[in-house]
Amino acid sequence: MPPASPTPELTLREVAGASTVLVYRMLDTSPDGLLEEEVTRRQQRHGDNVAAPDPRLAPGQRAAAALRSPFLALLAVLDVVFVIVGDARGAIMLAVTALASAVLRFWQQTRADRAVNALGSRVRDTVTVLRRAGEGREPARREVPVEDTVPGDVVLLAAGDVVPADVRLTASSDLRVDQAVLTGEGLPAVKSPDPDHGRDGPEGSPALCLAGTAIVSGSAVGVVVATGSATYSGTLARSAARSRPESAFDIGVRSVSWTLIRFMLVMVPVVLVVNGTVSGNWTEATLFAAAVAVGLTPEMLPVIVTTTLARGARRLAADQVIVTRLNAIQDLGAADVLCLDKTGTLTEERVAAVHSIDATGLPDDEAAEYAALAVRCQTVPDGRFDEALLAGLTEPDDAVADALWTPVHEWGFDPARRRSTVEVRRADGEHLLIVKGDPDEVLPRCDRLRSDGGVVGLDRGRLVAANDLARAHAAHGLRLLAVAVREVPRLGGCTERSETAMVLVGFVAFLDPVRSSAPAAVRQLAEHGVEVLVLTGDNPHAAARVAAQAGIRVGEVVDGEAVDAADDEDLGGIVDHARVFARLTSAQKARVVAALRARGRAVGFVGDGVNDVPALRGADVGIVPASAAPAAKRAADLILTDPDLAVLARGVVEGRRTLGNTLKYVTITASSNFGNVVTVVVASLFLPFLPMLPLQLVVQNLLYDAAQLALPWDRVEREYLRAPRRWDTRGLVRFMLVFGPLSSLFDLATFAVLWWGFGDGHAPEAFRAGWFVEGLISQLTVVLVLRVGGSPWRGAKPALPLLLASGASAGLGLLIVSSPLAGLLALQAPPPWYLLWLVVAVGGYAGLAQIVKVRLGRFQPLIARNRRSLRTGAPTRDRASRRAG
Repeated sequence: MPPASPTPELTLREVAGASTVLVYRMLDTSPDGLLEEEVTRRQQRHGDNVAAPDPRLAPGQRAAAALRSPFLALLAVLDVVFVIVGDARGAIMLAVTALASAVLRFWQQTRADRAVNALGSRVRDTVTVLRRAGEGREPARREVPVEDTVPGDVVLLAAGDVVPADVRLTASSDLRVDQAVLTGEGLPAVKSPDPDHGRDGPEGSPALCLAGTAIVSGSAVGVVVATGSATYSGTLARSAARSRPESAFDIGVRSVSWTLIRFMLVMVPVVLVVNGTVSGNWTEATLFAAAVAVGLTPEMLPVIVTTTLARGARRLAADQVIVTRLNAIQDLGAADVLCLDKTGTLTEERVAAVHSIDATGLPDDEAAEYAALAVRCQTVPDGRFDEALLAGLTEPDDAVADALWTPVHEWGFDPARRRSTVEVRRADGEHLLIVKGDPDEVLPRCDRLRSDGGVVGLDRGRLVAANDLARAHAAHGLRLLAVAVREVPRLGGCTERSETAMVLVGFVAFLDPVRSSAPAAVRQLAEHGVEVLVLTGDNPHAAARVAAQAGIRVGEVVDGEAVDAADDEDLGGIVDHARVFARLTSAQKARVVAALRARGRAVGFVGDGVNDVPALRGADVGIVPASAAPAAKRAADLILTDPDLAVLARGVVEGRRTLGNTLKYVTITASSNFGNVVTVVVASLFLPFLPMLPLQLVVQNLLYDAAQLALPWDRVEREYLRAPRRWDTRGLVRFMLVFGPLSSLFDLATFAVLWWGFGDGHAPEAFRAGWFVEGLISQLTVVLVLRVGGSPWRGAKPALPLLLASGASAGLGLLIVSSPLAGLLALQAPPPWYLLWLVVAVGGYAGLAQIVKVRLGRFQPLIARNRRSLRTGAPTRDRASRRAG
């Protein structure tokens, strides 16, 4: 596809300000449409009218992402070392390990992409266009696939259509367009072909209908200006394909990975020098140092991480959540603040009419009755408020009575007028003008009001009282619709100027019903250390009411003007304390998210429009409902097929469970591997041979790692799930320095037993077999001990798959040293009574590890948790160091 126009917005501004005749000339077309042969040429030049494909969906991109791991790169280097020194079996095993990790990651990401594609699949959309078969032929209407439209096509739009491309209107009738996908504005915009220079941006121009918006009412004819990625929404969507900032997960994994690699880079040369000096065989010492590097490397970490994430993704899928970026599961577990708009998550996706009152605030159905009459006589609906009015405050008999009235003329609602008007006529000839809308717009047009069954003058005192009544409702989060009427001459001829000298009938009140599950979900999130912030474009009163009903501490409501007035430092102070932000634009939402992250918070953001893409990309984890715009879905990490907030609360817990099981492998494996290296360095000073050959060390690691593949199915303690979790390098180092040498004590004791306790202990094959078995079984056992903070057999007991996998690996290790397989690995079966020492050594190690674990406190070595930061938003030292690192 050729590249998009470099400045599509400038082109839109130009065509918006041009006359209709000039528009046709600029696009080299005519009111009769394009010739079919010209359409073919333009399709070849501009390509299909589809958005640019998501680069994440390309197989090459998925493969590159699967291979992007420092551990896989390290294994590749070590594999080359094994090849150089001639250890073919070791090289093959390492290659298989690395390949299995990459294939598993690629497979899981492919599954996620397929789920997103299935979610987006729908009936093929079409659009009506005017085209000519040849010169001199009459134009004909044709239904063509949306992707076949080209710049210059003349399109016909009607109510219910989704605008297929950026279109410059040339004719229209009562046209109103829902632009919420671009602007977040819930009210439709009035459109007309009158030239406009688009000073408020393309979405603010009445002469333009932009791709992805929807025709609410009326009809129109227009000329396609831009298609595909050259459209205005396409330029916004391209930011979704840009590289996003590092999330909490990315920062943590990178930090831990390089910490382990630095340990390896320090310890491997030590092993090389010690073994080479003692043995004098530098080739063998080099090979063994490479094997030690393999032993220090948690080579199965990519596989373990991917497996735990894949299991988490399947569990979330059962909870109506599609995961498009696997790492986002753990980012959700790290989140300590969740930013969302109130509509659709805290509230239901509708409004409800709650009562009708007169101008003095007393209950009275008359305002609702007149408003319902206006709705039934409208040809252009005003959307969800009209639907709520008919559903909540009218009876079936009212429709029969209203049938006596017929519409004469109407002026639809638009954001500038903030009111709608309808002129109606009854069978007996009575004419009425009914106005309903924003009290600030309707009240100034009234000079009388209904009160106690009569009509009285609307003097200054009554006007002030009516305005106070409207403000009091707004203060409680209710939206008021003012209703006024006026009798007009039977000859008709009313215009918008007739909206004067009206009689104020009263008000109809509406509210956004808070989801019944919202308070419990907010409470559950708070119990798990996650604060909920409301970031909405709605008015402060409505935002505060919904937040309070959902159980969110409101405090001071910050509006968009305050956000704009604050610099980055001041905004950081604001987000420390404010919980409700109102009247925000999309750019202001993105600034709030950035300010939270700059304060060290891990941020989840929920959005649904193209205008939410910057905030979705800027958050640690971006979340959208299934009904979101395609560009928002592309920018998102999680897609909710059920937008209920309770689903996110469960997702947070699942993210922490996933991270918890991953960290078990990282910490315990790293400490065991470090202990093995310490053992090797010490033993090399006294033994006349290598304590274990490189291939034996690789096989031992593979047996241990194979058992750890069951960790994703393990249970996690409830207490662990109650606070945000992140990766912490310093915690890892402390854990390695405590439990690594602890394992070395029992390894060295085993060496002593093998050397002095058995007559054949001086045989290298038997010696190595003894350590092979003891090292494997002790590592498998200590996982069961250190996987929880308390007693291993109470609370979160080990899952059956983990027990079975550990038992199978231990059994296979014993089988290898006591069967003909031992000869293939240059091992010799130790004496039968050596099993008694295994019981003593493994039992002693497990018991001492439990005692040390309890004395040092709960086993949470990689957890960055600071309750003060959750209350105030102040960055902790851990967070600050991670940002700096």
